[in-house]
Amino acid sequence: MNRWTAALVGLLGVAAALAAGHLVAGVVEPSASPFLAVGNTAIDFTPSPVKDFAVRAFGTYDKLVLLLGMAVVLLAVAAVAGLLSRRSPMPGTVLAVVLGLLGVGAVLYRPDLGQLGILAPTASLVAGVVVFRLLHAKASAAEPTESPTFDYEGRRSFLRASAATAAGAGLAGLIGQFAGTRVDVEASRQAVGDLKPTSPAPAIPAGADFAAEGSPTFITPNKDFYRIDTALSVPRIRAQEWALRVHGMVDRELNLGYDDLRGRELVERTITLVCVSNEVGGPYISTANFVGVPLRDVLVEAGVREGADQLFSRSVDGWTAGTPLDVVLEEDRGALIALAMNGEPLPLEHGFPARLVVPGLYGYVSATKWVVDLEVTTFADRRAYWLERGWAAKAPVKLMSRIDRPEHRSTVPGRVVATGVAWAQPTGVAEVEVRVDNGPWQTATLSADVDDSAWRMWRVELDLAPGGHTIESRATDKSGNTQPQERVAPVPDGATGWHSISFTVG
Repeated sequence: MNRWTAALVGLLGVAAALAAGHLVAGVVEPSASPFLAVGNTAIDFTPSPVKDFAVRAFGTYDKLVLLLGMAVVLLAVAAVAGLLSRRSPMPGTVLAVVLGLLGVGAVLYRPDLGQLGILAPTASLVAGVVVFRLLHAKASAAEPTESPTFDYEGRRSFLRASAATAAGAGLAGLIGQFAGTRVDVEASRQAVGDLKPTSPAPAIPAGADFAAEGSPTFITPNKDFYRIDTALSVPRIRAQEWALRVHGMVDRELNLGYDDLRGRELVERTITLVCVSNEVGGPYISTANFVGVPLRDVLVEAGVREGADQLFSRSVDGWTAGTPLDVVLEEDRGALIALAMNGEPLPLEHGFPARLVVPGLYGYVSATKWVVDLEVTTFADRRAYWLERGWAAKAPVKLMSRIDRPEHRSTVPGRVVATGVAWAQPTGVAEVEVRVDNGPWQTATLSADVDDSAWRMWRVELDLAPGGHTIESRATDKSGNTQPQERVAPVPDGATGWHSISFTVG
């Protein structure tokens, strides 16, 4: 068998395996697709520094990069297995079995997959072995022998089988993808309708941002709101099927459906969320008007028992977070079981039907999306996803400021107007200062103060000579604390340091 034919046999065997698994997963459980299950498991076992690098380097595209990387590796392994199988089908058969067993192991490891999920990687294993061996047999039979006549019919038979395999794999993959999205979550979301708050948030004043001069808009549109999570595929659960269990160290267990929550008093709060992976000057911070049920009220209704110090939350895909209970129970904190965001039900990628939002804590301990379970417990008894991976148990958001304009390494003609944002949840920002080229600090003009749990914009006009310059910023909160200068990396509880940018006045 020549090299190109051998590589093609390997590639088609893997393609058939993945397509069969994806097709069966679409029927039984979309997340059981071997490709996704292995990807999700790889995320879980990836060291924290590697994950942190992926977020820094690729941002919201980190999952796409992972999937593309897996695809490239699979194609390379498949081609090599085919080349090793030129004389015997055994190497390719072993690869198909190993990949199938890897998928089985990934499905069994996933906490969000039921017993039927095992059918998908099993189908993948069987399809991979059968298709590889059939194509290998046809390719071997079509190879030239000692006879002077080339076996054109054998070659045509192999090419027909290869084309049929490729077409069948593509069709199976498409059907699996369609079947996996058969749950019409968007229709359920639209059917929710308007979630009007009983207690709306104060209107955002006109002077809340300096967007015309380069700062972000005060409210981040849903389509632009940052997304950092571990879900390779967005969980799809309809509102009418969703339920939230509240249990653990409580006097009475609660089981709440979507209608139970929306029938309660809904409040609206303006809240800024920030990711702990945000570097100094990083983009992973956004602000929205969230509508939901006060989380404190639900816990008080359940009756929190003495000794509990953690609210352990779980999403529908098995991800977990641990939130300090004393923070959640603060009367003025404003923690929510959120149902809506910026005037519409939560977008699917931001947690529909429901998520947690706790102001003043980094998202990995406070912002569980697709939440289905709340356990009142202790940090000693339950360890959440990121705690197991070396991050801190308690993660209050750190005082920070960021320069948005001028952009780093840009050229600015004429007079310079520098703008940016600062945040100090839940204390609030009192002052932002800027200095140029290590000169004296200048006090920036702050935007209108909206809420201590939200960010605040700033601007300053600068008269600078032509040439290169460096700007630094620092913020002070309403308790008198000033942003520290020393640069500290995000791990284990958030970055600190003064943000600086260099630019040129033209």
